[in-house]
Amino acid sequence: MVAAVACGGSGGASSTPACDPQCTDGVALLALRDAIKLVYNVTLQGQPVGAQDKTTPCPQGGTAHVHGTATSNADQGTTTVMLTYNLSQCHYSQVDSDPSHAFDVTLTGSITEQGIIAVQPSSTTSLVLQSSSMTIAGQVYSPGIDYKETACAVLLAQDGSNLSGTLCGRPAGVTL
Repeated sequence: MVAAVACGGSGGASSTPACDPQCTDGVALLALRDAIKLVYNVTLQGQPVGAQDKTTPCPQGGTAHVHGTATSNADQGTTTVMLTYNLSQCHYSQVDSDPSHAFDVTLTGSITEQGIIAVQPSSTTSLVLQSSSMTIAGQVYSPGIDYKETACAVLLAQDGSNLSGTLCGRPAGVTL
């Protein structure tokens, strides 16, 4: 599996390095992971454990419906999740001084999240994210590069701050 975004290049006259296809996929994965994290935080964080079923508007339009189970282990500082996120035209953007952390995308599809979310620094997040059909469209990187993957299979593993796996059958990854 790939462990990091491959952003780099000659840069030429520009001070911003080039972003190749592996880099754009990495930024798209960051956008997807950050959107899922935001949906979790605004819908489920601080809620009672057990069965979950919440819908929320996405930051710039569209909706996100999250359902499944989440249980907490206060002694370990972890939350174990088996959740499905149904994203419908979920528009999410982020501006960052790091060009490989900037995006403006719309997400449509269903993705499952299974594993452990670390709540305390002494624990490590360990998740599997899987979708048989995710559409990611918009712009990634800064300055923006047009990006569109339609009905794409996604299989990712998150270990701490490393997210890697496949996007549309291609190896992809990013450091969160």
